[in-house]
Amino acid sequence: MKFGLKLHHSGQGASPEHMKQWAQFAENLGLHLVMVADHAALTPEVIEQYPAPYSETFTNLAWLAAHTEKVLLGTTVVVVPYRHPVHLAQMTSNVDQLSGGRLVFGVGIGWAQTEFDVFNVPFHKRGVITNDYLAAIKTLWTGEVASHNGPYVSFKDVLLSPKPVQSPHPPVWVGGSSDRAMRRAVRFGQAWHPISMRVDWLRDTAMPRLRQIAATEDLPVPALCPRIYCRLTDSPVPEDERMAGEGTLEQVHGDLKELEALGADYVLLDTKRNNPTADSPRHHDEAWRTVATLVEQAIDLPNETVR
Repeated sequence: MKFGLKLHHSGQGASPEHMKQWAQFAENLGLHLVMVADHAALTPEVIEQYPAPYSETFTNLAWLAAHTEKVLLGTTVVVVPYRHPVHLAQMTSNVDQLSGGRLVFGVGIGWAQTEFDVFNVPFHKRGVITNDYLAAIKTLWTGEVASHNGPYVSFKDVLLSPKPVQSPHPPVWVGGSSDRAMRRAVRFGQAWHPISMRVDWLRDTAMPRLRQIAATEDLPVPALCPRIYCRLTDSPVPEDERMAGEGTLEQVHGDLKELEALGADYVLLDTKRNNPTADSPRHHDEAWRTVATLVEQAIDLPNETVR
């Protein structure tokens, strides 16, 4: 099981220098992955949860690619319907090229209706639009000259160049916790990327359902790659109140062991969600100490990777 870190690129301290420091911190610590999120129109609905400034996803990844060497760079998650799939295929291919084949393409359907309104994209069609766009993007990534005729996008004889470095294309992680999201992960993804959940729900409900959907579709079960909280507390959090990744070091260590037993390939640590210091200037140092403590005491990484 490998580990990643969600980058802070929104709110106080979200400067280029801080973002570079976060990515280099993760790489130097021996983590395997750094991921950024995606909002393209800062409506009041969005700002309530993600205060300004909010750095754009793909220019951010290109910036990080220039300042790192080995850590994977990904999205948790790109809201697919916000961008034309030809444009999205081009940007992802370029980032994969600039990073030397380190892109992980995490995707989702989005949640902020006011943001969809800005782009004049029908909110209640976002799931089927995402499915159509993902099919088009894969065609562009893998075809020499691509054509696609779908219900929401059509094009003919489009050359995508450069192609992604990774073959046949960058890994696709599909976010969301609904049946439709799981089905999308089975059909289009190499991994299912649920965000903010309880371990018992994953074990008893979600993973059996994911396997059932894969069997119905006669397709492989995608890898489990969740994004969890990373919030250590001095005293135990009641088990019926806490999400995966929050609580004492012992509780979080137990969560990670359960995720490993469930076959998780990657676990993405999110130090900002559900954290009272999230948008304060001191949060960066506190978050780094939390992650370093978790790595040193609860994650089985070689000691020499810990800086």
